[in-house]
Amino acid sequence: MKIYFISALKLTFVMLVCTGFYLLFVLIGSKLLPTQGNAETITYRDQKFYANIGQEFKSPKYFHSRPSAANYNAAGSAGSNKGPSNKEYLETVQKRIDTLKMQNPEMKDTEVPVELVTASGSGLDPDISEAGALYQIKRVAKERNLSEARIESLVKTNTEKPLLGIFGPSKVNVLKLNIALDKLQ
Repeated sequence: MKIYFISALKLTFVMLVCTGFYLLFVLIGSKLLPTQGNAETITYRDQKFYANIGQEFKSPKYFHSRPSAANYNAAGSAGSNKGPSNKEYLETVQKRIDTLKMQNPEMKDTEVPVELVTASGSGLDPDISEAGALYQIKRVAKERNLSEARIESLVKTNTEKPLLGIFGPSKVNVLKLNIALDKLQ
């Protein structure tokens, strides 16, 4: 019995050291990031926004974010937990597709980018793909009386390329894009 207790104690000590070093490595690594491991905040029109948390934009004058399973509430971050074969989930996605096509009638025959109709795992994804932003250009240009070329140029300027050119997809932060859009006018 004593031999098991000593072995368990040794294993516990080794695991505490290993996890402690791992946590220290993560903490030091996060301090090397541009935001030093903190949220990226943007102050616009005397309001503070978090660029790394999805925001809801309902007005047709703005680019719309990815749907949120948590209603854009950072305290209640969660996915829907419904699989792609769930009937209720498929109905929800179809409603989103129909709504999106109503909001963007010029794009009726164009394939809908998946992130515009499905929520992310956290329900708070602040980014959409470049294709998701390009899908919305005609509506935004029409609502703001701006040329599509000007809006497309703005989208291209606000597109973040993959890390080192290979890690992850190109993406557009919707909050930053909409603020840049407001600054155009």
